[in-house]
Amino acid sequence: MRFLFWLLALFAVAAGFAVFARNPGYVLLVYAPWRIELSLTMFILAQLLLLVGAYMSLRLLLGALTLPDFVRRFRAERAQKNGREAMLAALTAYFEGRFAVAEKEAERAIALGESTSLNAILAARAANELRQFDKRDAHLRSAQGKSPGDDTLRLMAQAQFDLEQRQPQKALGALKALPGNAQRKHVGALTLELKAQQQARNWDAVLEVANQLEKRNDSHRPMAEQMRQQAWLEKLRACAEDGKSLRAVWKSMPGEYKHLPRIAAEAARTFMRLGECAMSRKLLAETLNAEWDSGLVALYGDCREGSVVAQIEQAEEWLKEHHDDAGLMLTLGKLCLHQELWGKAQSYLDASISLQPSRDAYTALAHLAEKQKKPDDAFKYYQLATQLAEPGSSARK
Repeated sequence: MRFLFWLLALFAVAAGFAVFARNPGYVLLVYAPWRIELSLTMFILAQLLLLVGAYMSLRLLLGALTLPDFVRRFRAERAQKNGREAMLAALTAYFEGRFAVAEKEAERAIALGESTSLNAILAARAANELRQFDKRDAHLRSAQGKSPGDDTLRLMAQAQFDLEQRQPQKALGALKALPGNAQRKHVGALTLELKAQQQARNWDAVLEVANQLEKRNDSHRPMAEQMRQQAWLEKLRACAEDGKSLRAVWKSMPGEYKHLPRIAAEAARTFMRLGECAMSRKLLAETLNAEWDSGLVALYGDCREGSVVAQIEQAEEWLKEHHDDAGLMLTLGKLCLHQELWGKAQSYLDASISLQPSRDAYTALAHLAEKQKKPDDAFKYYQLATQLAEPGSSARK
């Protein structure tokens, strides 16, 4: 269609020239003392040529005037293109684990004028992986104020680096500097804060942040639960010398944590160290009745204060369902030894060793032999206990 249009236009121009060529008209130009006489056709052609020449001259002039701006734009666009390619190469190298290449490409992107702080952060992360901390910190400083809205990116990287170097207070400072409410809304920021509070041993803060993280993202429930257990465990350990504080912590602890084996064991040991064996026996019995644990039942045998007849009765009740538990047999042996029931003590300790030889069982048998005035047997049992304590050794009765 376009070809047909131009063909028609060409015929029209040819027809116009043919008409003007036969036109007898002329144009007279007078500028004293000169007179110029031209045919009308020649005059029109001259005007057309003059118009075309003027137009072309004007275009050339405008092109010459705008050439510097065009060159600048061209160079800027080319640098931007090369900068983007360098940034993509840096990202690819980083995720491939080629950190030296990633840092180099990120630096090249910055040199090419790629203004986003992503390149500086990427170079900092690559330098951190290479353990070049001075270069990492320099890249982080260069990222500050490079582009609006990128403070979160820089501060998150700073907090992560501080945590890797076990500097929780600096990490918390970086997280607190996050713009707006990002620290409380950003799941990644909450995760870093939880780790920072853990490193700083701020266990009350760990409990608070773990709850917030779980509310923000249910997929973090296992980690939050693990952190809460550790927090309560550490709060118990912090009260190792203060019975009043220990009771306050135990009272404030949610019920579902009191019967967890690790927490119950730590609480029981702490209560025993503070001379509160009754409290220790109670919580161990409640925990074992709720969920059986061989380690806890062995600890139950260490709560020996005054008459332990009630403890023996309780342990023998457990024996009906757990008759093959070496820890329970050891506990009964220790309790019977404390109660001076020599025959039952010997029977339970022998049963514990037959199920699983242990240093504690041989030591208890040595104490029993001493009570029965059998020094040779006591010496033999102490030897067996010592051999069993050595790595790679085995003991036989």
